[in-house]
Amino acid sequence: MKTIITAKKMQIPQNFSEQAPLRIDSRLSKFFGDDADAKIVITEHKNLIQLELTVKYNSMIFRAECKTEDKMVALDDAIDKIVRQIRKNKTKIEKKLKDTAFKEAFVEPVAEVSDYEVIKRKKFKMKPMDINEAILQMNMIGHKFFMFINAETGETNVVYKRDDENYAVLEPDND
Repeated sequence: MKTIITAKKMQIPQNFSEQAPLRIDSRLSKFFGDDADAKIVITEHKNLIQLELTVKYNSMIFRAECKTEDKMVALDDAIDKIVRQIRKNKTKIEKKLKDTAFKEAFVEPVAEVSDYEVIKRKKFKMKPMDINEAILQMNMIGHKFFMFINAETGETNVVYKRDDENYAVLEPDND
């Protein structure tokens, strides 16, 4: 598994750069093949370390975020969250992961997850707009996300408000 570590507003200690890929590989290699990519983004906020772990494999993305005072504890917590995501959705994702991933990984029984229940469908007209207008619309209706047609690209995008109170845009990657 290839691991990339990025730091924002801080330096990455050498021992973390060496230990993080080993910990990720030892705990997640039974689920993902060698083609998987893991990305760690570490940011320091006051006394806390915020660690985001994203694993991409077979067109699936697993993401976990943790805040603690210690980098290694945050990494272990993020890995645990990804393992819990995999366990919770075991039947839905086992076809996309390695065939043997679930034969050896789970000794204890895991509750089966039935299909998700959609309780509401909503249709609405979308007009082309720029990202700032979409964020304004989202804030005016009081939602945490807003789907729109990007006036620059003509593609459907989604803007959303992150937990850190910043905004992000989801764009299709048709490559």
